[in-house]
Amino acid sequence: MNKTKRQATSKAEGAPHESTPCEAGSTGDQVKRNMAHLTTSAELAAYRVIGAAEATTAIGDNIDVPTILEQLRGEAAAVHCGDLSRTESMLMNQATALQTLFARLVESSMKAGMLPQQETAMRLALKAQSQCRATLETLVAIKNPPIVYAKQANVTTGPQQINNAAAAPSRARGKKTKPTQLSGGSHELLSDTRTSSVARGVDPALEALGELDRAKVRRR
Repeated sequence: MNKTKRQATSKAEGAPHESTPCEAGSTGDQVKRNMAHLTTSAELAAYRVIGAAEATTAIGDNIDVPTILEQLRGEAAAVHCGDLSRTESMLMNQATALQTLFARLVESSMKAGMLPQQETAMRLALKAQSQCRATLETLVAIKNPPIVYAKQANVTTGPQQINNAAAAPSRARGKKTKPTQLSGGSHELLSDTRTSSVARGVDPALEALGELDRAKVRRR
């Protein structure tokens, strides 16, 4: 059986496709753009990690590249539409796996005969426990997002202009007092019958002494 017949037989039997599918284009530039888009896509990056992790397992031998890329695109589209059910399942399963890893590492630490091996295994166990807690906190935050109460938010995206001149008249008008409130009258201010300091021109004590002196002069 030649190579062409073997490929046809594999496709007919449902064997996984190992080639990365790329949309065809009408021109050479279009093909290059499609290939660049696929190479930098998130689903292809995820597939490369999955393929490398499962390369030596039976799962890796049965991975169909177009099918898994389509699955990854569908999961991303579900998140875009607000469906986080698969995300929640993923986080819960990860937390369970980390809890299992924590227990296994603690057992290894307890069974180790040397102190360095015990310390290394226990340190890794505590890291797994910390990651398990963080994963559960993320899951709780998704299920019950925190509510933020903001009394006031001053957000500026550009330069500000402060005009104090416009606000000054309003404050002056608010504190302005009518003349009738100062005088106690109903129409106008009361006249000041006292002589101003400019008109008197002398000190009251000196002025009284001057009157006594003038009286003595007149008696002579």
